[in-house]
Amino acid sequence: MTIEMDTGRGRESLAGRVAVVTGVSRRAGIGFAIARELLAEGASVLAHSWTPHDADQPWGADPAGMAGILEELGGVGERLRHVEADFTDPETPASVIELAARSFGHVDVVVANHTRSALGTLDEITAAELDLSWAVNARGSVLLAQAFAAQHDDRRPGGRVIMFTSGQHLAPMSQELPYAISKGAIHQMTLSLADALADRGITVNTVNPGPVDTGWADPDLTRRVGRALPAGRWGKPEEVARLVRWLASDDGAWITGQVINSEGGFRRWAM
Repeated sequence: MTIEMDTGRGRESLAGRVAVVTGVSRRAGIGFAIARELLAEGASVLAHSWTPHDADQPWGADPAGMAGILEELGGVGERLRHVEADFTDPETPASVIELAARSFGHVDVVVANHTRSALGTLDEITAAELDLSWAVNARGSVLLAQAFAAQHDDRRPGGRVIMFTSGQHLAPMSQELPYAISKGAIHQMTLSLADALADRGITVNTVNPGPVDTGWADPDLTRRVGRALPAGRWGKPEEVARLVRWLASDDGAWITGQVINSEGGFRRWAM
């Protein structure tokens, strides 16, 4: 006997829903994969980017530019809009949500995927970098949730806030303290935000995707981490996107206040 599982693919399980996805600035990135997945499931998407940050990093900005990225997502139109905005400005989160609501009439899902990457040991960190990492990663996520909740119509189903952390609760990251500390704050805020919004039918969850190949790691790190993953490879952005899509769908409605470690069995001790 053959048993076929219904994965929900092709059903447009998010038809009529509106999602804000932050951090959509590289085709190799998680944000791009999430935006593409939600669009494929029928959602309308406001894609947020801040390309100057990527341009300052070793991996650099996407050579196709935002025009190429948006074109690959199907092009700006009825179901896709775009905004370039800097989360170091405390007014940005509310502005992004307002633009999405104005563009599509409402917002149902917020995926706070944006991040500021910052290296720094205890000897090297500065107050300025700590403030910037906090502002973008932690404060930006809280204010996105606040702005989303303020405009959400609770008569609509599917209210979702989905945030991202990076496993700082599972192992230390002493070489990148500004990043680790600010992302750790997201882990700690998840349950409290979920409780604040539970009575309104809005779920709040955080994803720890583990090592994901988005082109940032050097060859040595790629090999070492690959040996610590049972599959012998890093995670793929589309694998993260499928989890986000499930959390955003009606199938994920019973999950809230959780930090989900989706790491493929990552054995940190084996690195």
